[in-house]
Amino acid sequence: MKPPKVDSAAMSRLSGLAANRMAIEAIDPEIDAGRFAAKAVIDRPFVVEADLFGDGHEVFGASVMSRQAGGKTWTEARMRHVENDRWRATLTFDQLGRHEYTILAWRDLFAAWRRDTAKKIAAGQDVGVEIQEALEILDRAEAKGADLRALKSLRKAASGKNAQDALMSDETADLMDRIGPRANLTQYDRDLPVWVDRELAAFSAWYELFPRSTGPEGQHGTFRTVIDRLDYVKDLGFDVLYFPPIHPIGRTNRKGKNNSLKAEPDDIGSPYAIGSEDGGNMDVHPQLGTLDDFDALVAAAADKGLEIAIDVALNASPDHPWVKEHPDWFERRPDGTIKYAENPPKKYEDIVNFRYYLDNGDPNRPFWIAIRDMFLFWASHGVLCFRVDNPHTKPFPFWEWIIDEVHARHPEAIFLSEAFTRPKVMKRLAKVGFNQSYSYFTWRNTKDELTEYLTELTTEECRHTMRPNFFVNTPDINPIFLQSSGRAGFRTRAILAASLAGNWGLYSGFELCEGTPLPGREEYLDSEKYQLRHRDFDAPGNIKDDIRLINRVRRDQPAMRDFTNLRFYPAHDDRVMWYGRLDPATDNYVFFHVLLDPHAGAEFGFEVPMWEFGLPDEASIEVEDLIHGNRFTWHGKHHTLRLDPDERPYAIWRLIPPGKA
Repeated sequence: MKPPKVDSAAMSRLSGLAANRMAIEAIDPEIDAGRFAAKAVIDRPFVVEADLFGDGHEVFGASVMSRQAGGKTWTEARMRHVENDRWRATLTFDQLGRHEYTILAWRDLFAAWRRDTAKKIAAGQDVGVEIQEALEILDRAEAKGADLRALKSLRKAASGKNAQDALMSDETADLMDRIGPRANLTQYDRDLPVWVDRELAAFSAWYELFPRSTGPEGQHGTFRTVIDRLDYVKDLGFDVLYFPPIHPIGRTNRKGKNNSLKAEPDDIGSPYAIGSEDGGNMDVHPQLGTLDDFDALVAAAADKGLEIAIDVALNASPDHPWVKEHPDWFERRPDGTIKYAENPPKKYEDIVNFRYYLDNGDPNRPFWIAIRDMFLFWASHGVLCFRVDNPHTKPFPFWEWIIDEVHARHPEAIFLSEAFTRPKVMKRLAKVGFNQSYSYFTWRNTKDELTEYLTELTTEECRHTMRPNFFVNTPDINPIFLQSSGRAGFRTRAILAASLAGNWGLYSGFELCEGTPLPGREEYLDSEKYQLRHRDFDAPGNIKDDIRLINRVRRDQPAMRDFTNLRFYPAHDDRVMWYGRLDPATDNYVFFHVLLDPHAGAEFGFEVPMWEFGLPDEASIEVEDLIHGNRFTWHGKHHTLRLDPDERPYAIWRLIPPGKA
């Protein structure tokens, strides 16, 4: 009988399969099979996990290999077994930008030999043959430097009368863990991307104001008058000062006060209707000053530790210079007339739509390039924080390309997505590159709503890509809750936003508890989007002290910097939230009680999470009141507290486990 013919395709498949004996599965993070990058922060731990296993009863080893994208040198971080074939490693990145990582797994021959030989020794069996096996494993080890010298000494000792002691020592185990042969070395079949940001992308406090409202009563503000407000913003504890659009405003179909379709001669218009005879998206409104004035403002802010963020609204007034210069950059109706923006039934008659794709399906390349160059222009003027207006109404590929292009030149740039839209759309925008994202926090008010939403954001896959920025209000959104909650409600929402998220922000006037709505609308009466607003920032009833306090706590307590370390605990009243931010690496544990009801107090029981510190329920733990500064001790797990909306609707504690400072 003739032997079967060799099937080259079968042999090729055999070789490919045999080369990957180890199973590497369920990597976390791995975003859409590596299509998108997970996000990390420079010099902060980045945890990688995977299921790793092989056949039989072998002992395995694994590593995460990482490098800058396209680099030649890999850095190795050993993975350690956690439980049930789950392995984990912690990386840190010391450079901004795009990196990549993959996983190696192997059969650890020496560790398996040591485990099995120890059992035989314990059973009183002769291990002479096992000693010979160990010598063969040593011959396959690869080492250099001090490890090579140690290997030579080990070989010598393993050939002598004390071979067993030398081979079974802990020092030998550590050495072979580093240099031992990696049998059936298997590499994951792709390199996974990770984007490394500076810390401000993950931990920041934003304050929004309209520069045109910073002048004296009845006068248009300027970039120079904003400089006079910098100390105020810094004193409140913010690190990003954010402006709505600062560009020339069109006159065609200009909106009047309260979004009226008829503008009076002295109405200043919406800054979102960008473009006039004075310029477009790379120009500044002449009443605000000049680019030199803007540069002076950016420099003055930097001197005080503030970054300037600008609103990038891809809107154009019908008066925008590009309408005449590049008519093919705008959407047209079948009759050739330009198409106004609308979100039925809403219409924005003062804004026209840009055209992102041509009729043949190709991208409108000159327009894409112009927008990229617009971002780079503002980056050249010291702006590296961009809040992007309604990005969900523009194509995902457009944003992915724009952000990649800007990050290639400015990896420190931060893009904030202002997308109040469907959950999957918001998450896709984060995947394509936005460093921060608006969220549904504005509409989550009850204990169940907040707990469910925060659990999603901090534990599901989106935690690797979507960093929420909890804005308590915006010029567009006057939340229903704040319209009738009084001062207590503003204090509650501020503490929630600042303590639940890594990034938070407010729009000027929130600290004065402004909440008067347009009747029946989630909008402000006399909206600043259409007129100047002059405020007395020392008016009675303000909550500036609350804002200073929470920003100080955020700044001083290391646990506040990692958004994903949030945990919820039992408080036996549906109107009260009890949660903590835990950082074992720094032994920093910060906890919050927050009363959600702005109209009535609550006396409630709660459970101190002794289990988080490995303590029994009846143990004692030291507590620091981070509001008043005093220390005391909680004895046992069960306690009672009262919060009153007219006094202070929240409490902030630092728990100090036994033996810690």
